[in-house]
Amino acid sequence: MQGVLSGFVVIAVVIAVGYGIGRAGHLGAQGREVLTKLAFHVASPALLFTTLAGADLSVVFSDRLLVTALSTAAVAGVFVAVGAVRRWGVGRTTIGALCSGYVNSGNLGIPIAVYVLGDASLVAPVLLFQLVGVTPVALTVLDLAGGGRKRPLWQRLLTPLRNPIAVGSLAGVAVSAAGVTVPGPLLDPLTLIGNMSVPAVLLAFGISLRGSARPLRGAERAPVLLAVALKSFAQPMAAWALAAGVFGLRGAALLDVVVTSALPAAQNLFTYASSYRVGEVLAREAILLSTVLSVPVLVAVAALLG
Repeated sequence: MQGVLSGFVVIAVVIAVGYGIGRAGHLGAQGREVLTKLAFHVASPALLFTTLAGADLSVVFSDRLLVTALSTAAVAGVFVAVGAVRRWGVGRTTIGALCSGYVNSGNLGIPIAVYVLGDASLVAPVLLFQLVGVTPVALTVLDLAGGGRKRPLWQRLLTPLRNPIAVGSLAGVAVSAAGVTVPGPLLDPLTLIGNMSVPAVLLAFGISLRGSARPLRGAERAPVLLAVALKSFAQPMAAWALAAGVFGLRGAALLDVVVTSALPAAQNLFTYASSYRVGEVLAREAILLSTVLSVPVLVAVAALLG
């Protein structure tokens, strides 16, 4: 359980520092917005490029990835269906669907993969699926939903290419697929810039907690509860049912997919919500609550399947 606990301690400390910065006002009134824009437009694209440029794309074609994709689609589909019935809006529903199935595979998933599963590469399929598949689609929906005027079809088709997160991801995949080695003088600065991404996201999240209302007390109560229930309980249960019942996974393979599905909602979802100015409270509260709940859930999963 050292990996689970150490991962959460690191995240909690950085978020707490962000909260302290916000409380003291060291970065001024625009501090959170600046950090969010830095992460979204600069640091995260660099991180995604450097990560995916050196990734083994063969991990995409695996039973484990299919389990992840299907369980993610299942819980996201439930949220979208409820959001449509309740008329929560396209942007808000998209953020909620992401919070229901987009796991923290990076800054929390990697240490847990190392200490609990014994291999950091086991989280790579989830990371690739989310970065290459889910993120470009979701951000394209948010782009199109945010536009007040109708744009020509060719502009809509090129929407992913105007998004820095999608561009960084797709460029990294292209480099990896081509077998190109990025020269050190180009890769090293990108790596250095990319290293700012996770701290910036966590600090911005911590700053946002300053002065915010207590969770589940506002108008976002219903979507937050739904997203947290889907993320914390429904997704790992769906992953277990699919992995064991459909794909016949057992032992370490079964533990791998269930543990990764039980990870909480990723902090960068708050960056997306803030960048598009939609569902910010929903994202913040869903991330916070799913992170708290994921500790006992991950411990239980590791105890039952480990």
